[in-house]
Amino acid sequence: MNEKLASSAPKLKKTLGVAFGVSMIIGGTIGAGILRTPGSVAALLPNEVLILSCWLITGLYILLSASSYAELTTMLPKVGGAFNYIQRAFGHYTGFVTGWFDFVQNAIAPAFFCVVLGEYTAMLFPQLIGHSTLLAAGFLTLFTLINLPGVKSGSTTQQITSFLKVLLFLVLITGCFLVKPAARQALPVSSMPIFNGAIVVAFFKAMQLILSTYDGWMSASFFAEENDDPGKSIPRSYFIGASAIIVLYILVNAAILYILPVSTVAGAPLAASAAAKIAFGSWGGMFINIVAIFTIISILNAYMMIPPRILFGISREGFFIKQGTYLNKGGTPYYSMLVCYGLSLLLILNNSYEQLFGLGAVMLTVVTSFSFAALLWLRKKEPDLPRPYKAWGYPYMTILALLVTLVLLVGFMINDVRSFLIVASLFIVSWPFYKLIIRLNGVKG
Repeated sequence: MNEKLASSAPKLKKTLGVAFGVSMIIGGTIGAGILRTPGSVAALLPNEVLILSCWLITGLYILLSASSYAELTTMLPKVGGAFNYIQRAFGHYTGFVTGWFDFVQNAIAPAFFCVVLGEYTAMLFPQLIGHSTLLAAGFLTLFTLINLPGVKSGSTTQQITSFLKVLLFLVLITGCFLVKPAARQALPVSSMPIFNGAIVVAFFKAMQLILSTYDGWMSASFFAEENDDPGKSIPRSYFIGASAIIVLYILVNAAILYILPVSTVAGAPLAASAAAKIAFGSWGGMFINIVAIFTIISILNAYMMIPPRILFGISREGFFIKQGTYLNKGGTPYYSMLVCYGLSLLLILNNSYEQLFGLGAVMLTVVTSFSFAALLWLRKKEPDLPRPYKAWGYPYMTILALLVTLVLLVGFMINDVRSFLIVASLFIVSWPFYKLIIRLNGVKG
């Protein structure tokens, strides 16, 4: 859009590859949700077959979605992710709105993860109880300092923490499956029918819960411009990362269901902790605490890197002040990172991030819906655009991914009317702000 601003902006370093992409997808996706969600899913579904099938089917949907995103990302390997494709397909204003939506819903996350990390740390060290806000601010500052010098330090941290996270989950899975039969809780035989109308409804509700644990699977898209070979590396990152998460999630659930009956898992706030206590004895609770800490450290580092890239991208298009495009010698958009740090610190100190999560969920489905629609439209609008990778089963799988996302959006409209109305209102009133910012930046709208 703003060719003059884009051409004068500093260039990002092309130093990232498949290992980083995979670690970003794994690290940016696997969070505390996989420790908590199994209990909620088991409360909806009556037996192990349905539970594991639901996790598998949801995972396959994510894999198909990743295929569509791989085409978009390799077609337009630009920093900042989805708004680039949406702007190319539907124009500058839609790109402006979805870019800011994407930024907001990603910028909320660091505050939340820092607070949760502070709470888990206090559980390990009781003398720190009562200082959760200070701990959260400390973690935010620490991870900002890790990522501020350059992309290399953030990338290395991401790969190490993602590896440790997966390793700890594999220890949990192995420990559960090695439990002697006598130590396992008796598994009652379910007398409920597998399929009926209520079960179908429950299955879709369970899918919606599971989808929240996959949030972050598109993380590689934000760093496409920093990839040394996006045409090859990006698709591999998507499929290796998504496949690894699917397998890990199914194994975690299978391990929990192996050691605990569905009736015990159902509704348990932390089913993984109950399973760990049987598998590892008295220190099982501490082990889960350690797993949770490493899980959050990895996802926190990922979300320290993502929002500044989005802000850099929208700044380069003229949708924010030009300082947002400033890079340091290490390749970090440092001004954008400091803006994100200030926003996260404000949310931590005011404890207001939870109120924004409903808005973030709606914004995410809006952005994702536009992304899939952009793929469909760009195939018609610009059929000759270079596409190093093409989505599986196009157009049917992309249409399916779009329809599922729209169903989720409708679900949010019904279950969280307030958040949906706020997001819809923001879309409507954003026009004067769009006109103002592009006028200040001397950009033709």
